[in-house]
Amino acid sequence: MQRRQFITGLGVLGAAACALGFRGVQGIQREAMFGAEPSDTKRVPSALAVHPDNLRYFLFRGKPLVLLAASEHYGSIVNRRFDFDRYLLDAAARKQTVTRTFLLYRELQSPRNPYSPLKAESPDFVTPWPRTGPGRARDGELKYDLNRWNREYFDRLHRFLSSASKLGIVVELTVFSNTYSEDVWDLNPLRDANNLQEIGKGTWQEYLSQRDPELFGRQVSYARKIVQETSQYDNIYYEICNEPGGGFANEPSLAEVDAWQESIAKVLREEMKSLGRHHLLSGQNAFSYKPEFSQAFGASYSGKMLDVVNVHPLPHLLLKGREYELGNFMSKELQLAEFRDFFLAAAKEPKPTVSDEDNAASMYLDDAGWTIDRKRAWMAVMCGAHYDFIDFSIQAHLEAGTAESQRKIRDWIKHLSGFISSFDFIRANPEQDWIGGMPEHAVAAGLAIPGQDYVAYVADGREITDPGAGQPIAGELSLRLPQGDYSLRFYSPVSGQRFDSRKISGGDIKVSLPAFEHDLALRISLAK
Repeated sequence: MQRRQFITGLGVLGAAACALGFRGVQGIQREAMFGAEPSDTKRVPSALAVHPDNLRYFLFRGKPLVLLAASEHYGSIVNRRFDFDRYLLDAAARKQTVTRTFLLYRELQSPRNPYSPLKAESPDFVTPWPRTGPGRARDGELKYDLNRWNREYFDRLHRFLSSASKLGIVVELTVFSNTYSEDVWDLNPLRDANNLQEIGKGTWQEYLSQRDPELFGRQVSYARKIVQETSQYDNIYYEICNEPGGGFANEPSLAEVDAWQESIAKVLREEMKSLGRHHLLSGQNAFSYKPEFSQAFGASYSGKMLDVVNVHPLPHLLLKGREYELGNFMSKELQLAEFRDFFLAAAKEPKPTVSDEDNAASMYLDDAGWTIDRKRAWMAVMCGAHYDFIDFSIQAHLEAGTAESQRKIRDWIKHLSGFISSFDFIRANPEQDWIGGMPEHAVAAGLAIPGQDYVAYVADGREITDPGAGQPIAGELSLRLPQGDYSLRFYSPVSGQRFDSRKISGGDIKVSLPAFEHDLALRISLAK
């Protein structure tokens, strides 16, 4: 998101603990604000859960699941002009298993990716509260009435979730987001100049804190309403906040931002419990805007606030005492070995990890950018993680992408989804010891069910600035397998085709790789 565009100068928490029990706006009944609460209290199907046999993965409708998507830019609900049915149909046809949807945030329009679905024009921005006036908000449209719920918004939300459910697509519902800057704060319905109740008089950094009790009370009311309206669906999980940041002088500290997140998480879980439902909470602990600080993930994995850890690949990610460089925002930097090493380290943690919103090359709608996305997607999955990047070819009126993106990156994601779903990844681990030496410039990772089934991904790790990047690679791959007879098949991530099947025997062996450009995959199975 926009954080990377100003990461050289930005930041974000305080009081109002009493607001945790605040179940609505004082003096106003929920029914008066927007009808009655959902009356459907019947038992719903078990929702998306962490898989009990392998904590890296998910269980959905009785089957193991890897979350994988080339997602639209999160504006399916809030942008009236976006045809989400068309988007979802294409996503399902390409075997994408997840989509990420922002429930409140509106991104500032800018020359970079100007047609993002999350950059709705002011008349087309749909929020939980209706624009009624009197008076005009900062964007020139009518002010919001925070004492009422917007029926159009919740109708869109239900239609979206119902459609996704029928297609078997999981939805990550992003409840809150960083507001990033004064200009973006200007677009938020919870800023004082934008609503009739004059809620939200503080700085944009204070939005992710409890410093303003009235603002926090409205956030709580909104969070409860979201759970009331959506917890009936089995194909959802909630992200507490997208990219929570803090640490500016005199503004909320990282500890304050995380205290706010803990409070919102408590609200979400309380409301789910009151409805007899359970859904996973995802996100990350607060990061510092100061560029010299690393983004640390230890607390995200060790604490109880999160069930799922979202990682936005960037420079200076710290895990278990090591700092990883996963590439700068919109840089076309591949950083494949660092990317692999980070997610291999994350695979040892007790929670699923999602490479959530990989923006290394999203805005580059060309072969070079899409190849970077493909390589990082495969590498994340081969390391036991899940993967989502923003496909900027998807816009309002282009909800299935362009003809070129469909032939390339959208089909490439389909091939990866088909490949991993054909493998029993629940019984596998991100084992690397069985993969030894390889040709120069190659980077590899793999999953293994020792002695039975193995999959590996081998890719050219050179950056696009290297004159040799993309030139054919050939040579030998050293493997260490238990004794036995195996079948070896190669697989093209580009075409989705299997080729060059061979019979091999276990032990310390060398396999001659077919010459490849950029990447190839292989599967080794014990002969029956």
